[in-house]
Amino acid sequence: MALNETRFRYFGTDRTALAGFKWGSDAPPRALLQLAHGAGEHAGRYRERLAPLTEAGFLIYAADHRGHGQTSGMSHLGDFGPGGAEACVTDMAELSALARREHPGLPLFLLGHSMGAIFAQAYLSQYAELIDGLVLSGTSGPGPRMEGPANGAFPSPRTDYDWLSRDEAEVDRYIADPFCGIRFNDASQASFYSVAAKALFQPDLSSVRPAMPVYVFVGDRDPINNNLAAVTPLIDAYRAAGLDVTFKVYPEGRHEMLNETNREEVVDDLLGWLSRQV
Repeated sequence: MALNETRFRYFGTDRTALAGFKWGSDAPPRALLQLAHGAGEHAGRYRERLAPLTEAGFLIYAADHRGHGQTSGMSHLGDFGPGGAEACVTDMAELSALARREHPGLPLFLLGHSMGAIFAQAYLSQYAELIDGLVLSGTSGPGPRMEGPANGAFPSPRTDYDWLSRDEAEVDRYIADPFCGIRFNDASQASFYSVAAKALFQPDLSSVRPAMPVYVFVGDRDPINNNLAAVTPLIDAYRAAGLDVTFKVYPEGRHEMLNETNREEVVDDLLGWLSRQV
């Protein structure tokens, strides 16, 4: 079944133009999935990887965050602009509302990876009523952070990005992508740290409906979760708040499980979880 892509522009509350994408099949959708990508990458990296979901009836809405991909253009990579990282979270809510207007009545799930997972955690505190479930990939929580560089856990790394995946071809593809590997400017980095600190250490889950389904999947060699020490407190906090959490850990997996050597298994597991919720 062919994957259909529609590109569109939508606007943040400050009228900043954002590059949006819809990926689906020829069949009517049975559910919606919204994607929030990570730092130093862009939504287009997920199009082919998530194709099995579109074949199964999920219509995917995605966007390039401010300072990333086609939203920023090459001239503003790494710069969130005046609204900072906080505006990125609001942009996600605007995209959710757009998806709801275009497909009323369909369940909507939010998938955030890495930085996008941090944004999704902040989103949950402010806009939980817009979604029916949450998926977090390559995320962390309020636990202790790993000291030193991300590659520090891997002896004799081949590149600066070995921590992303065991698949060398995927790492090389990331390095060759001109929209990948960017660095935030100082103001954008500070605003991201501010959003992350509140999302991780001061989350407000009071407006989240009881038993909302949450799926968290990570690799146990992902330095972002520090041998799981930084992510298990998040799982505990969500469960204590009454959320219905499924926690999946892939042995030897690194940061980008959707681009790992066992990515077909990872996508199958994600599709299985989403299908059970629908």
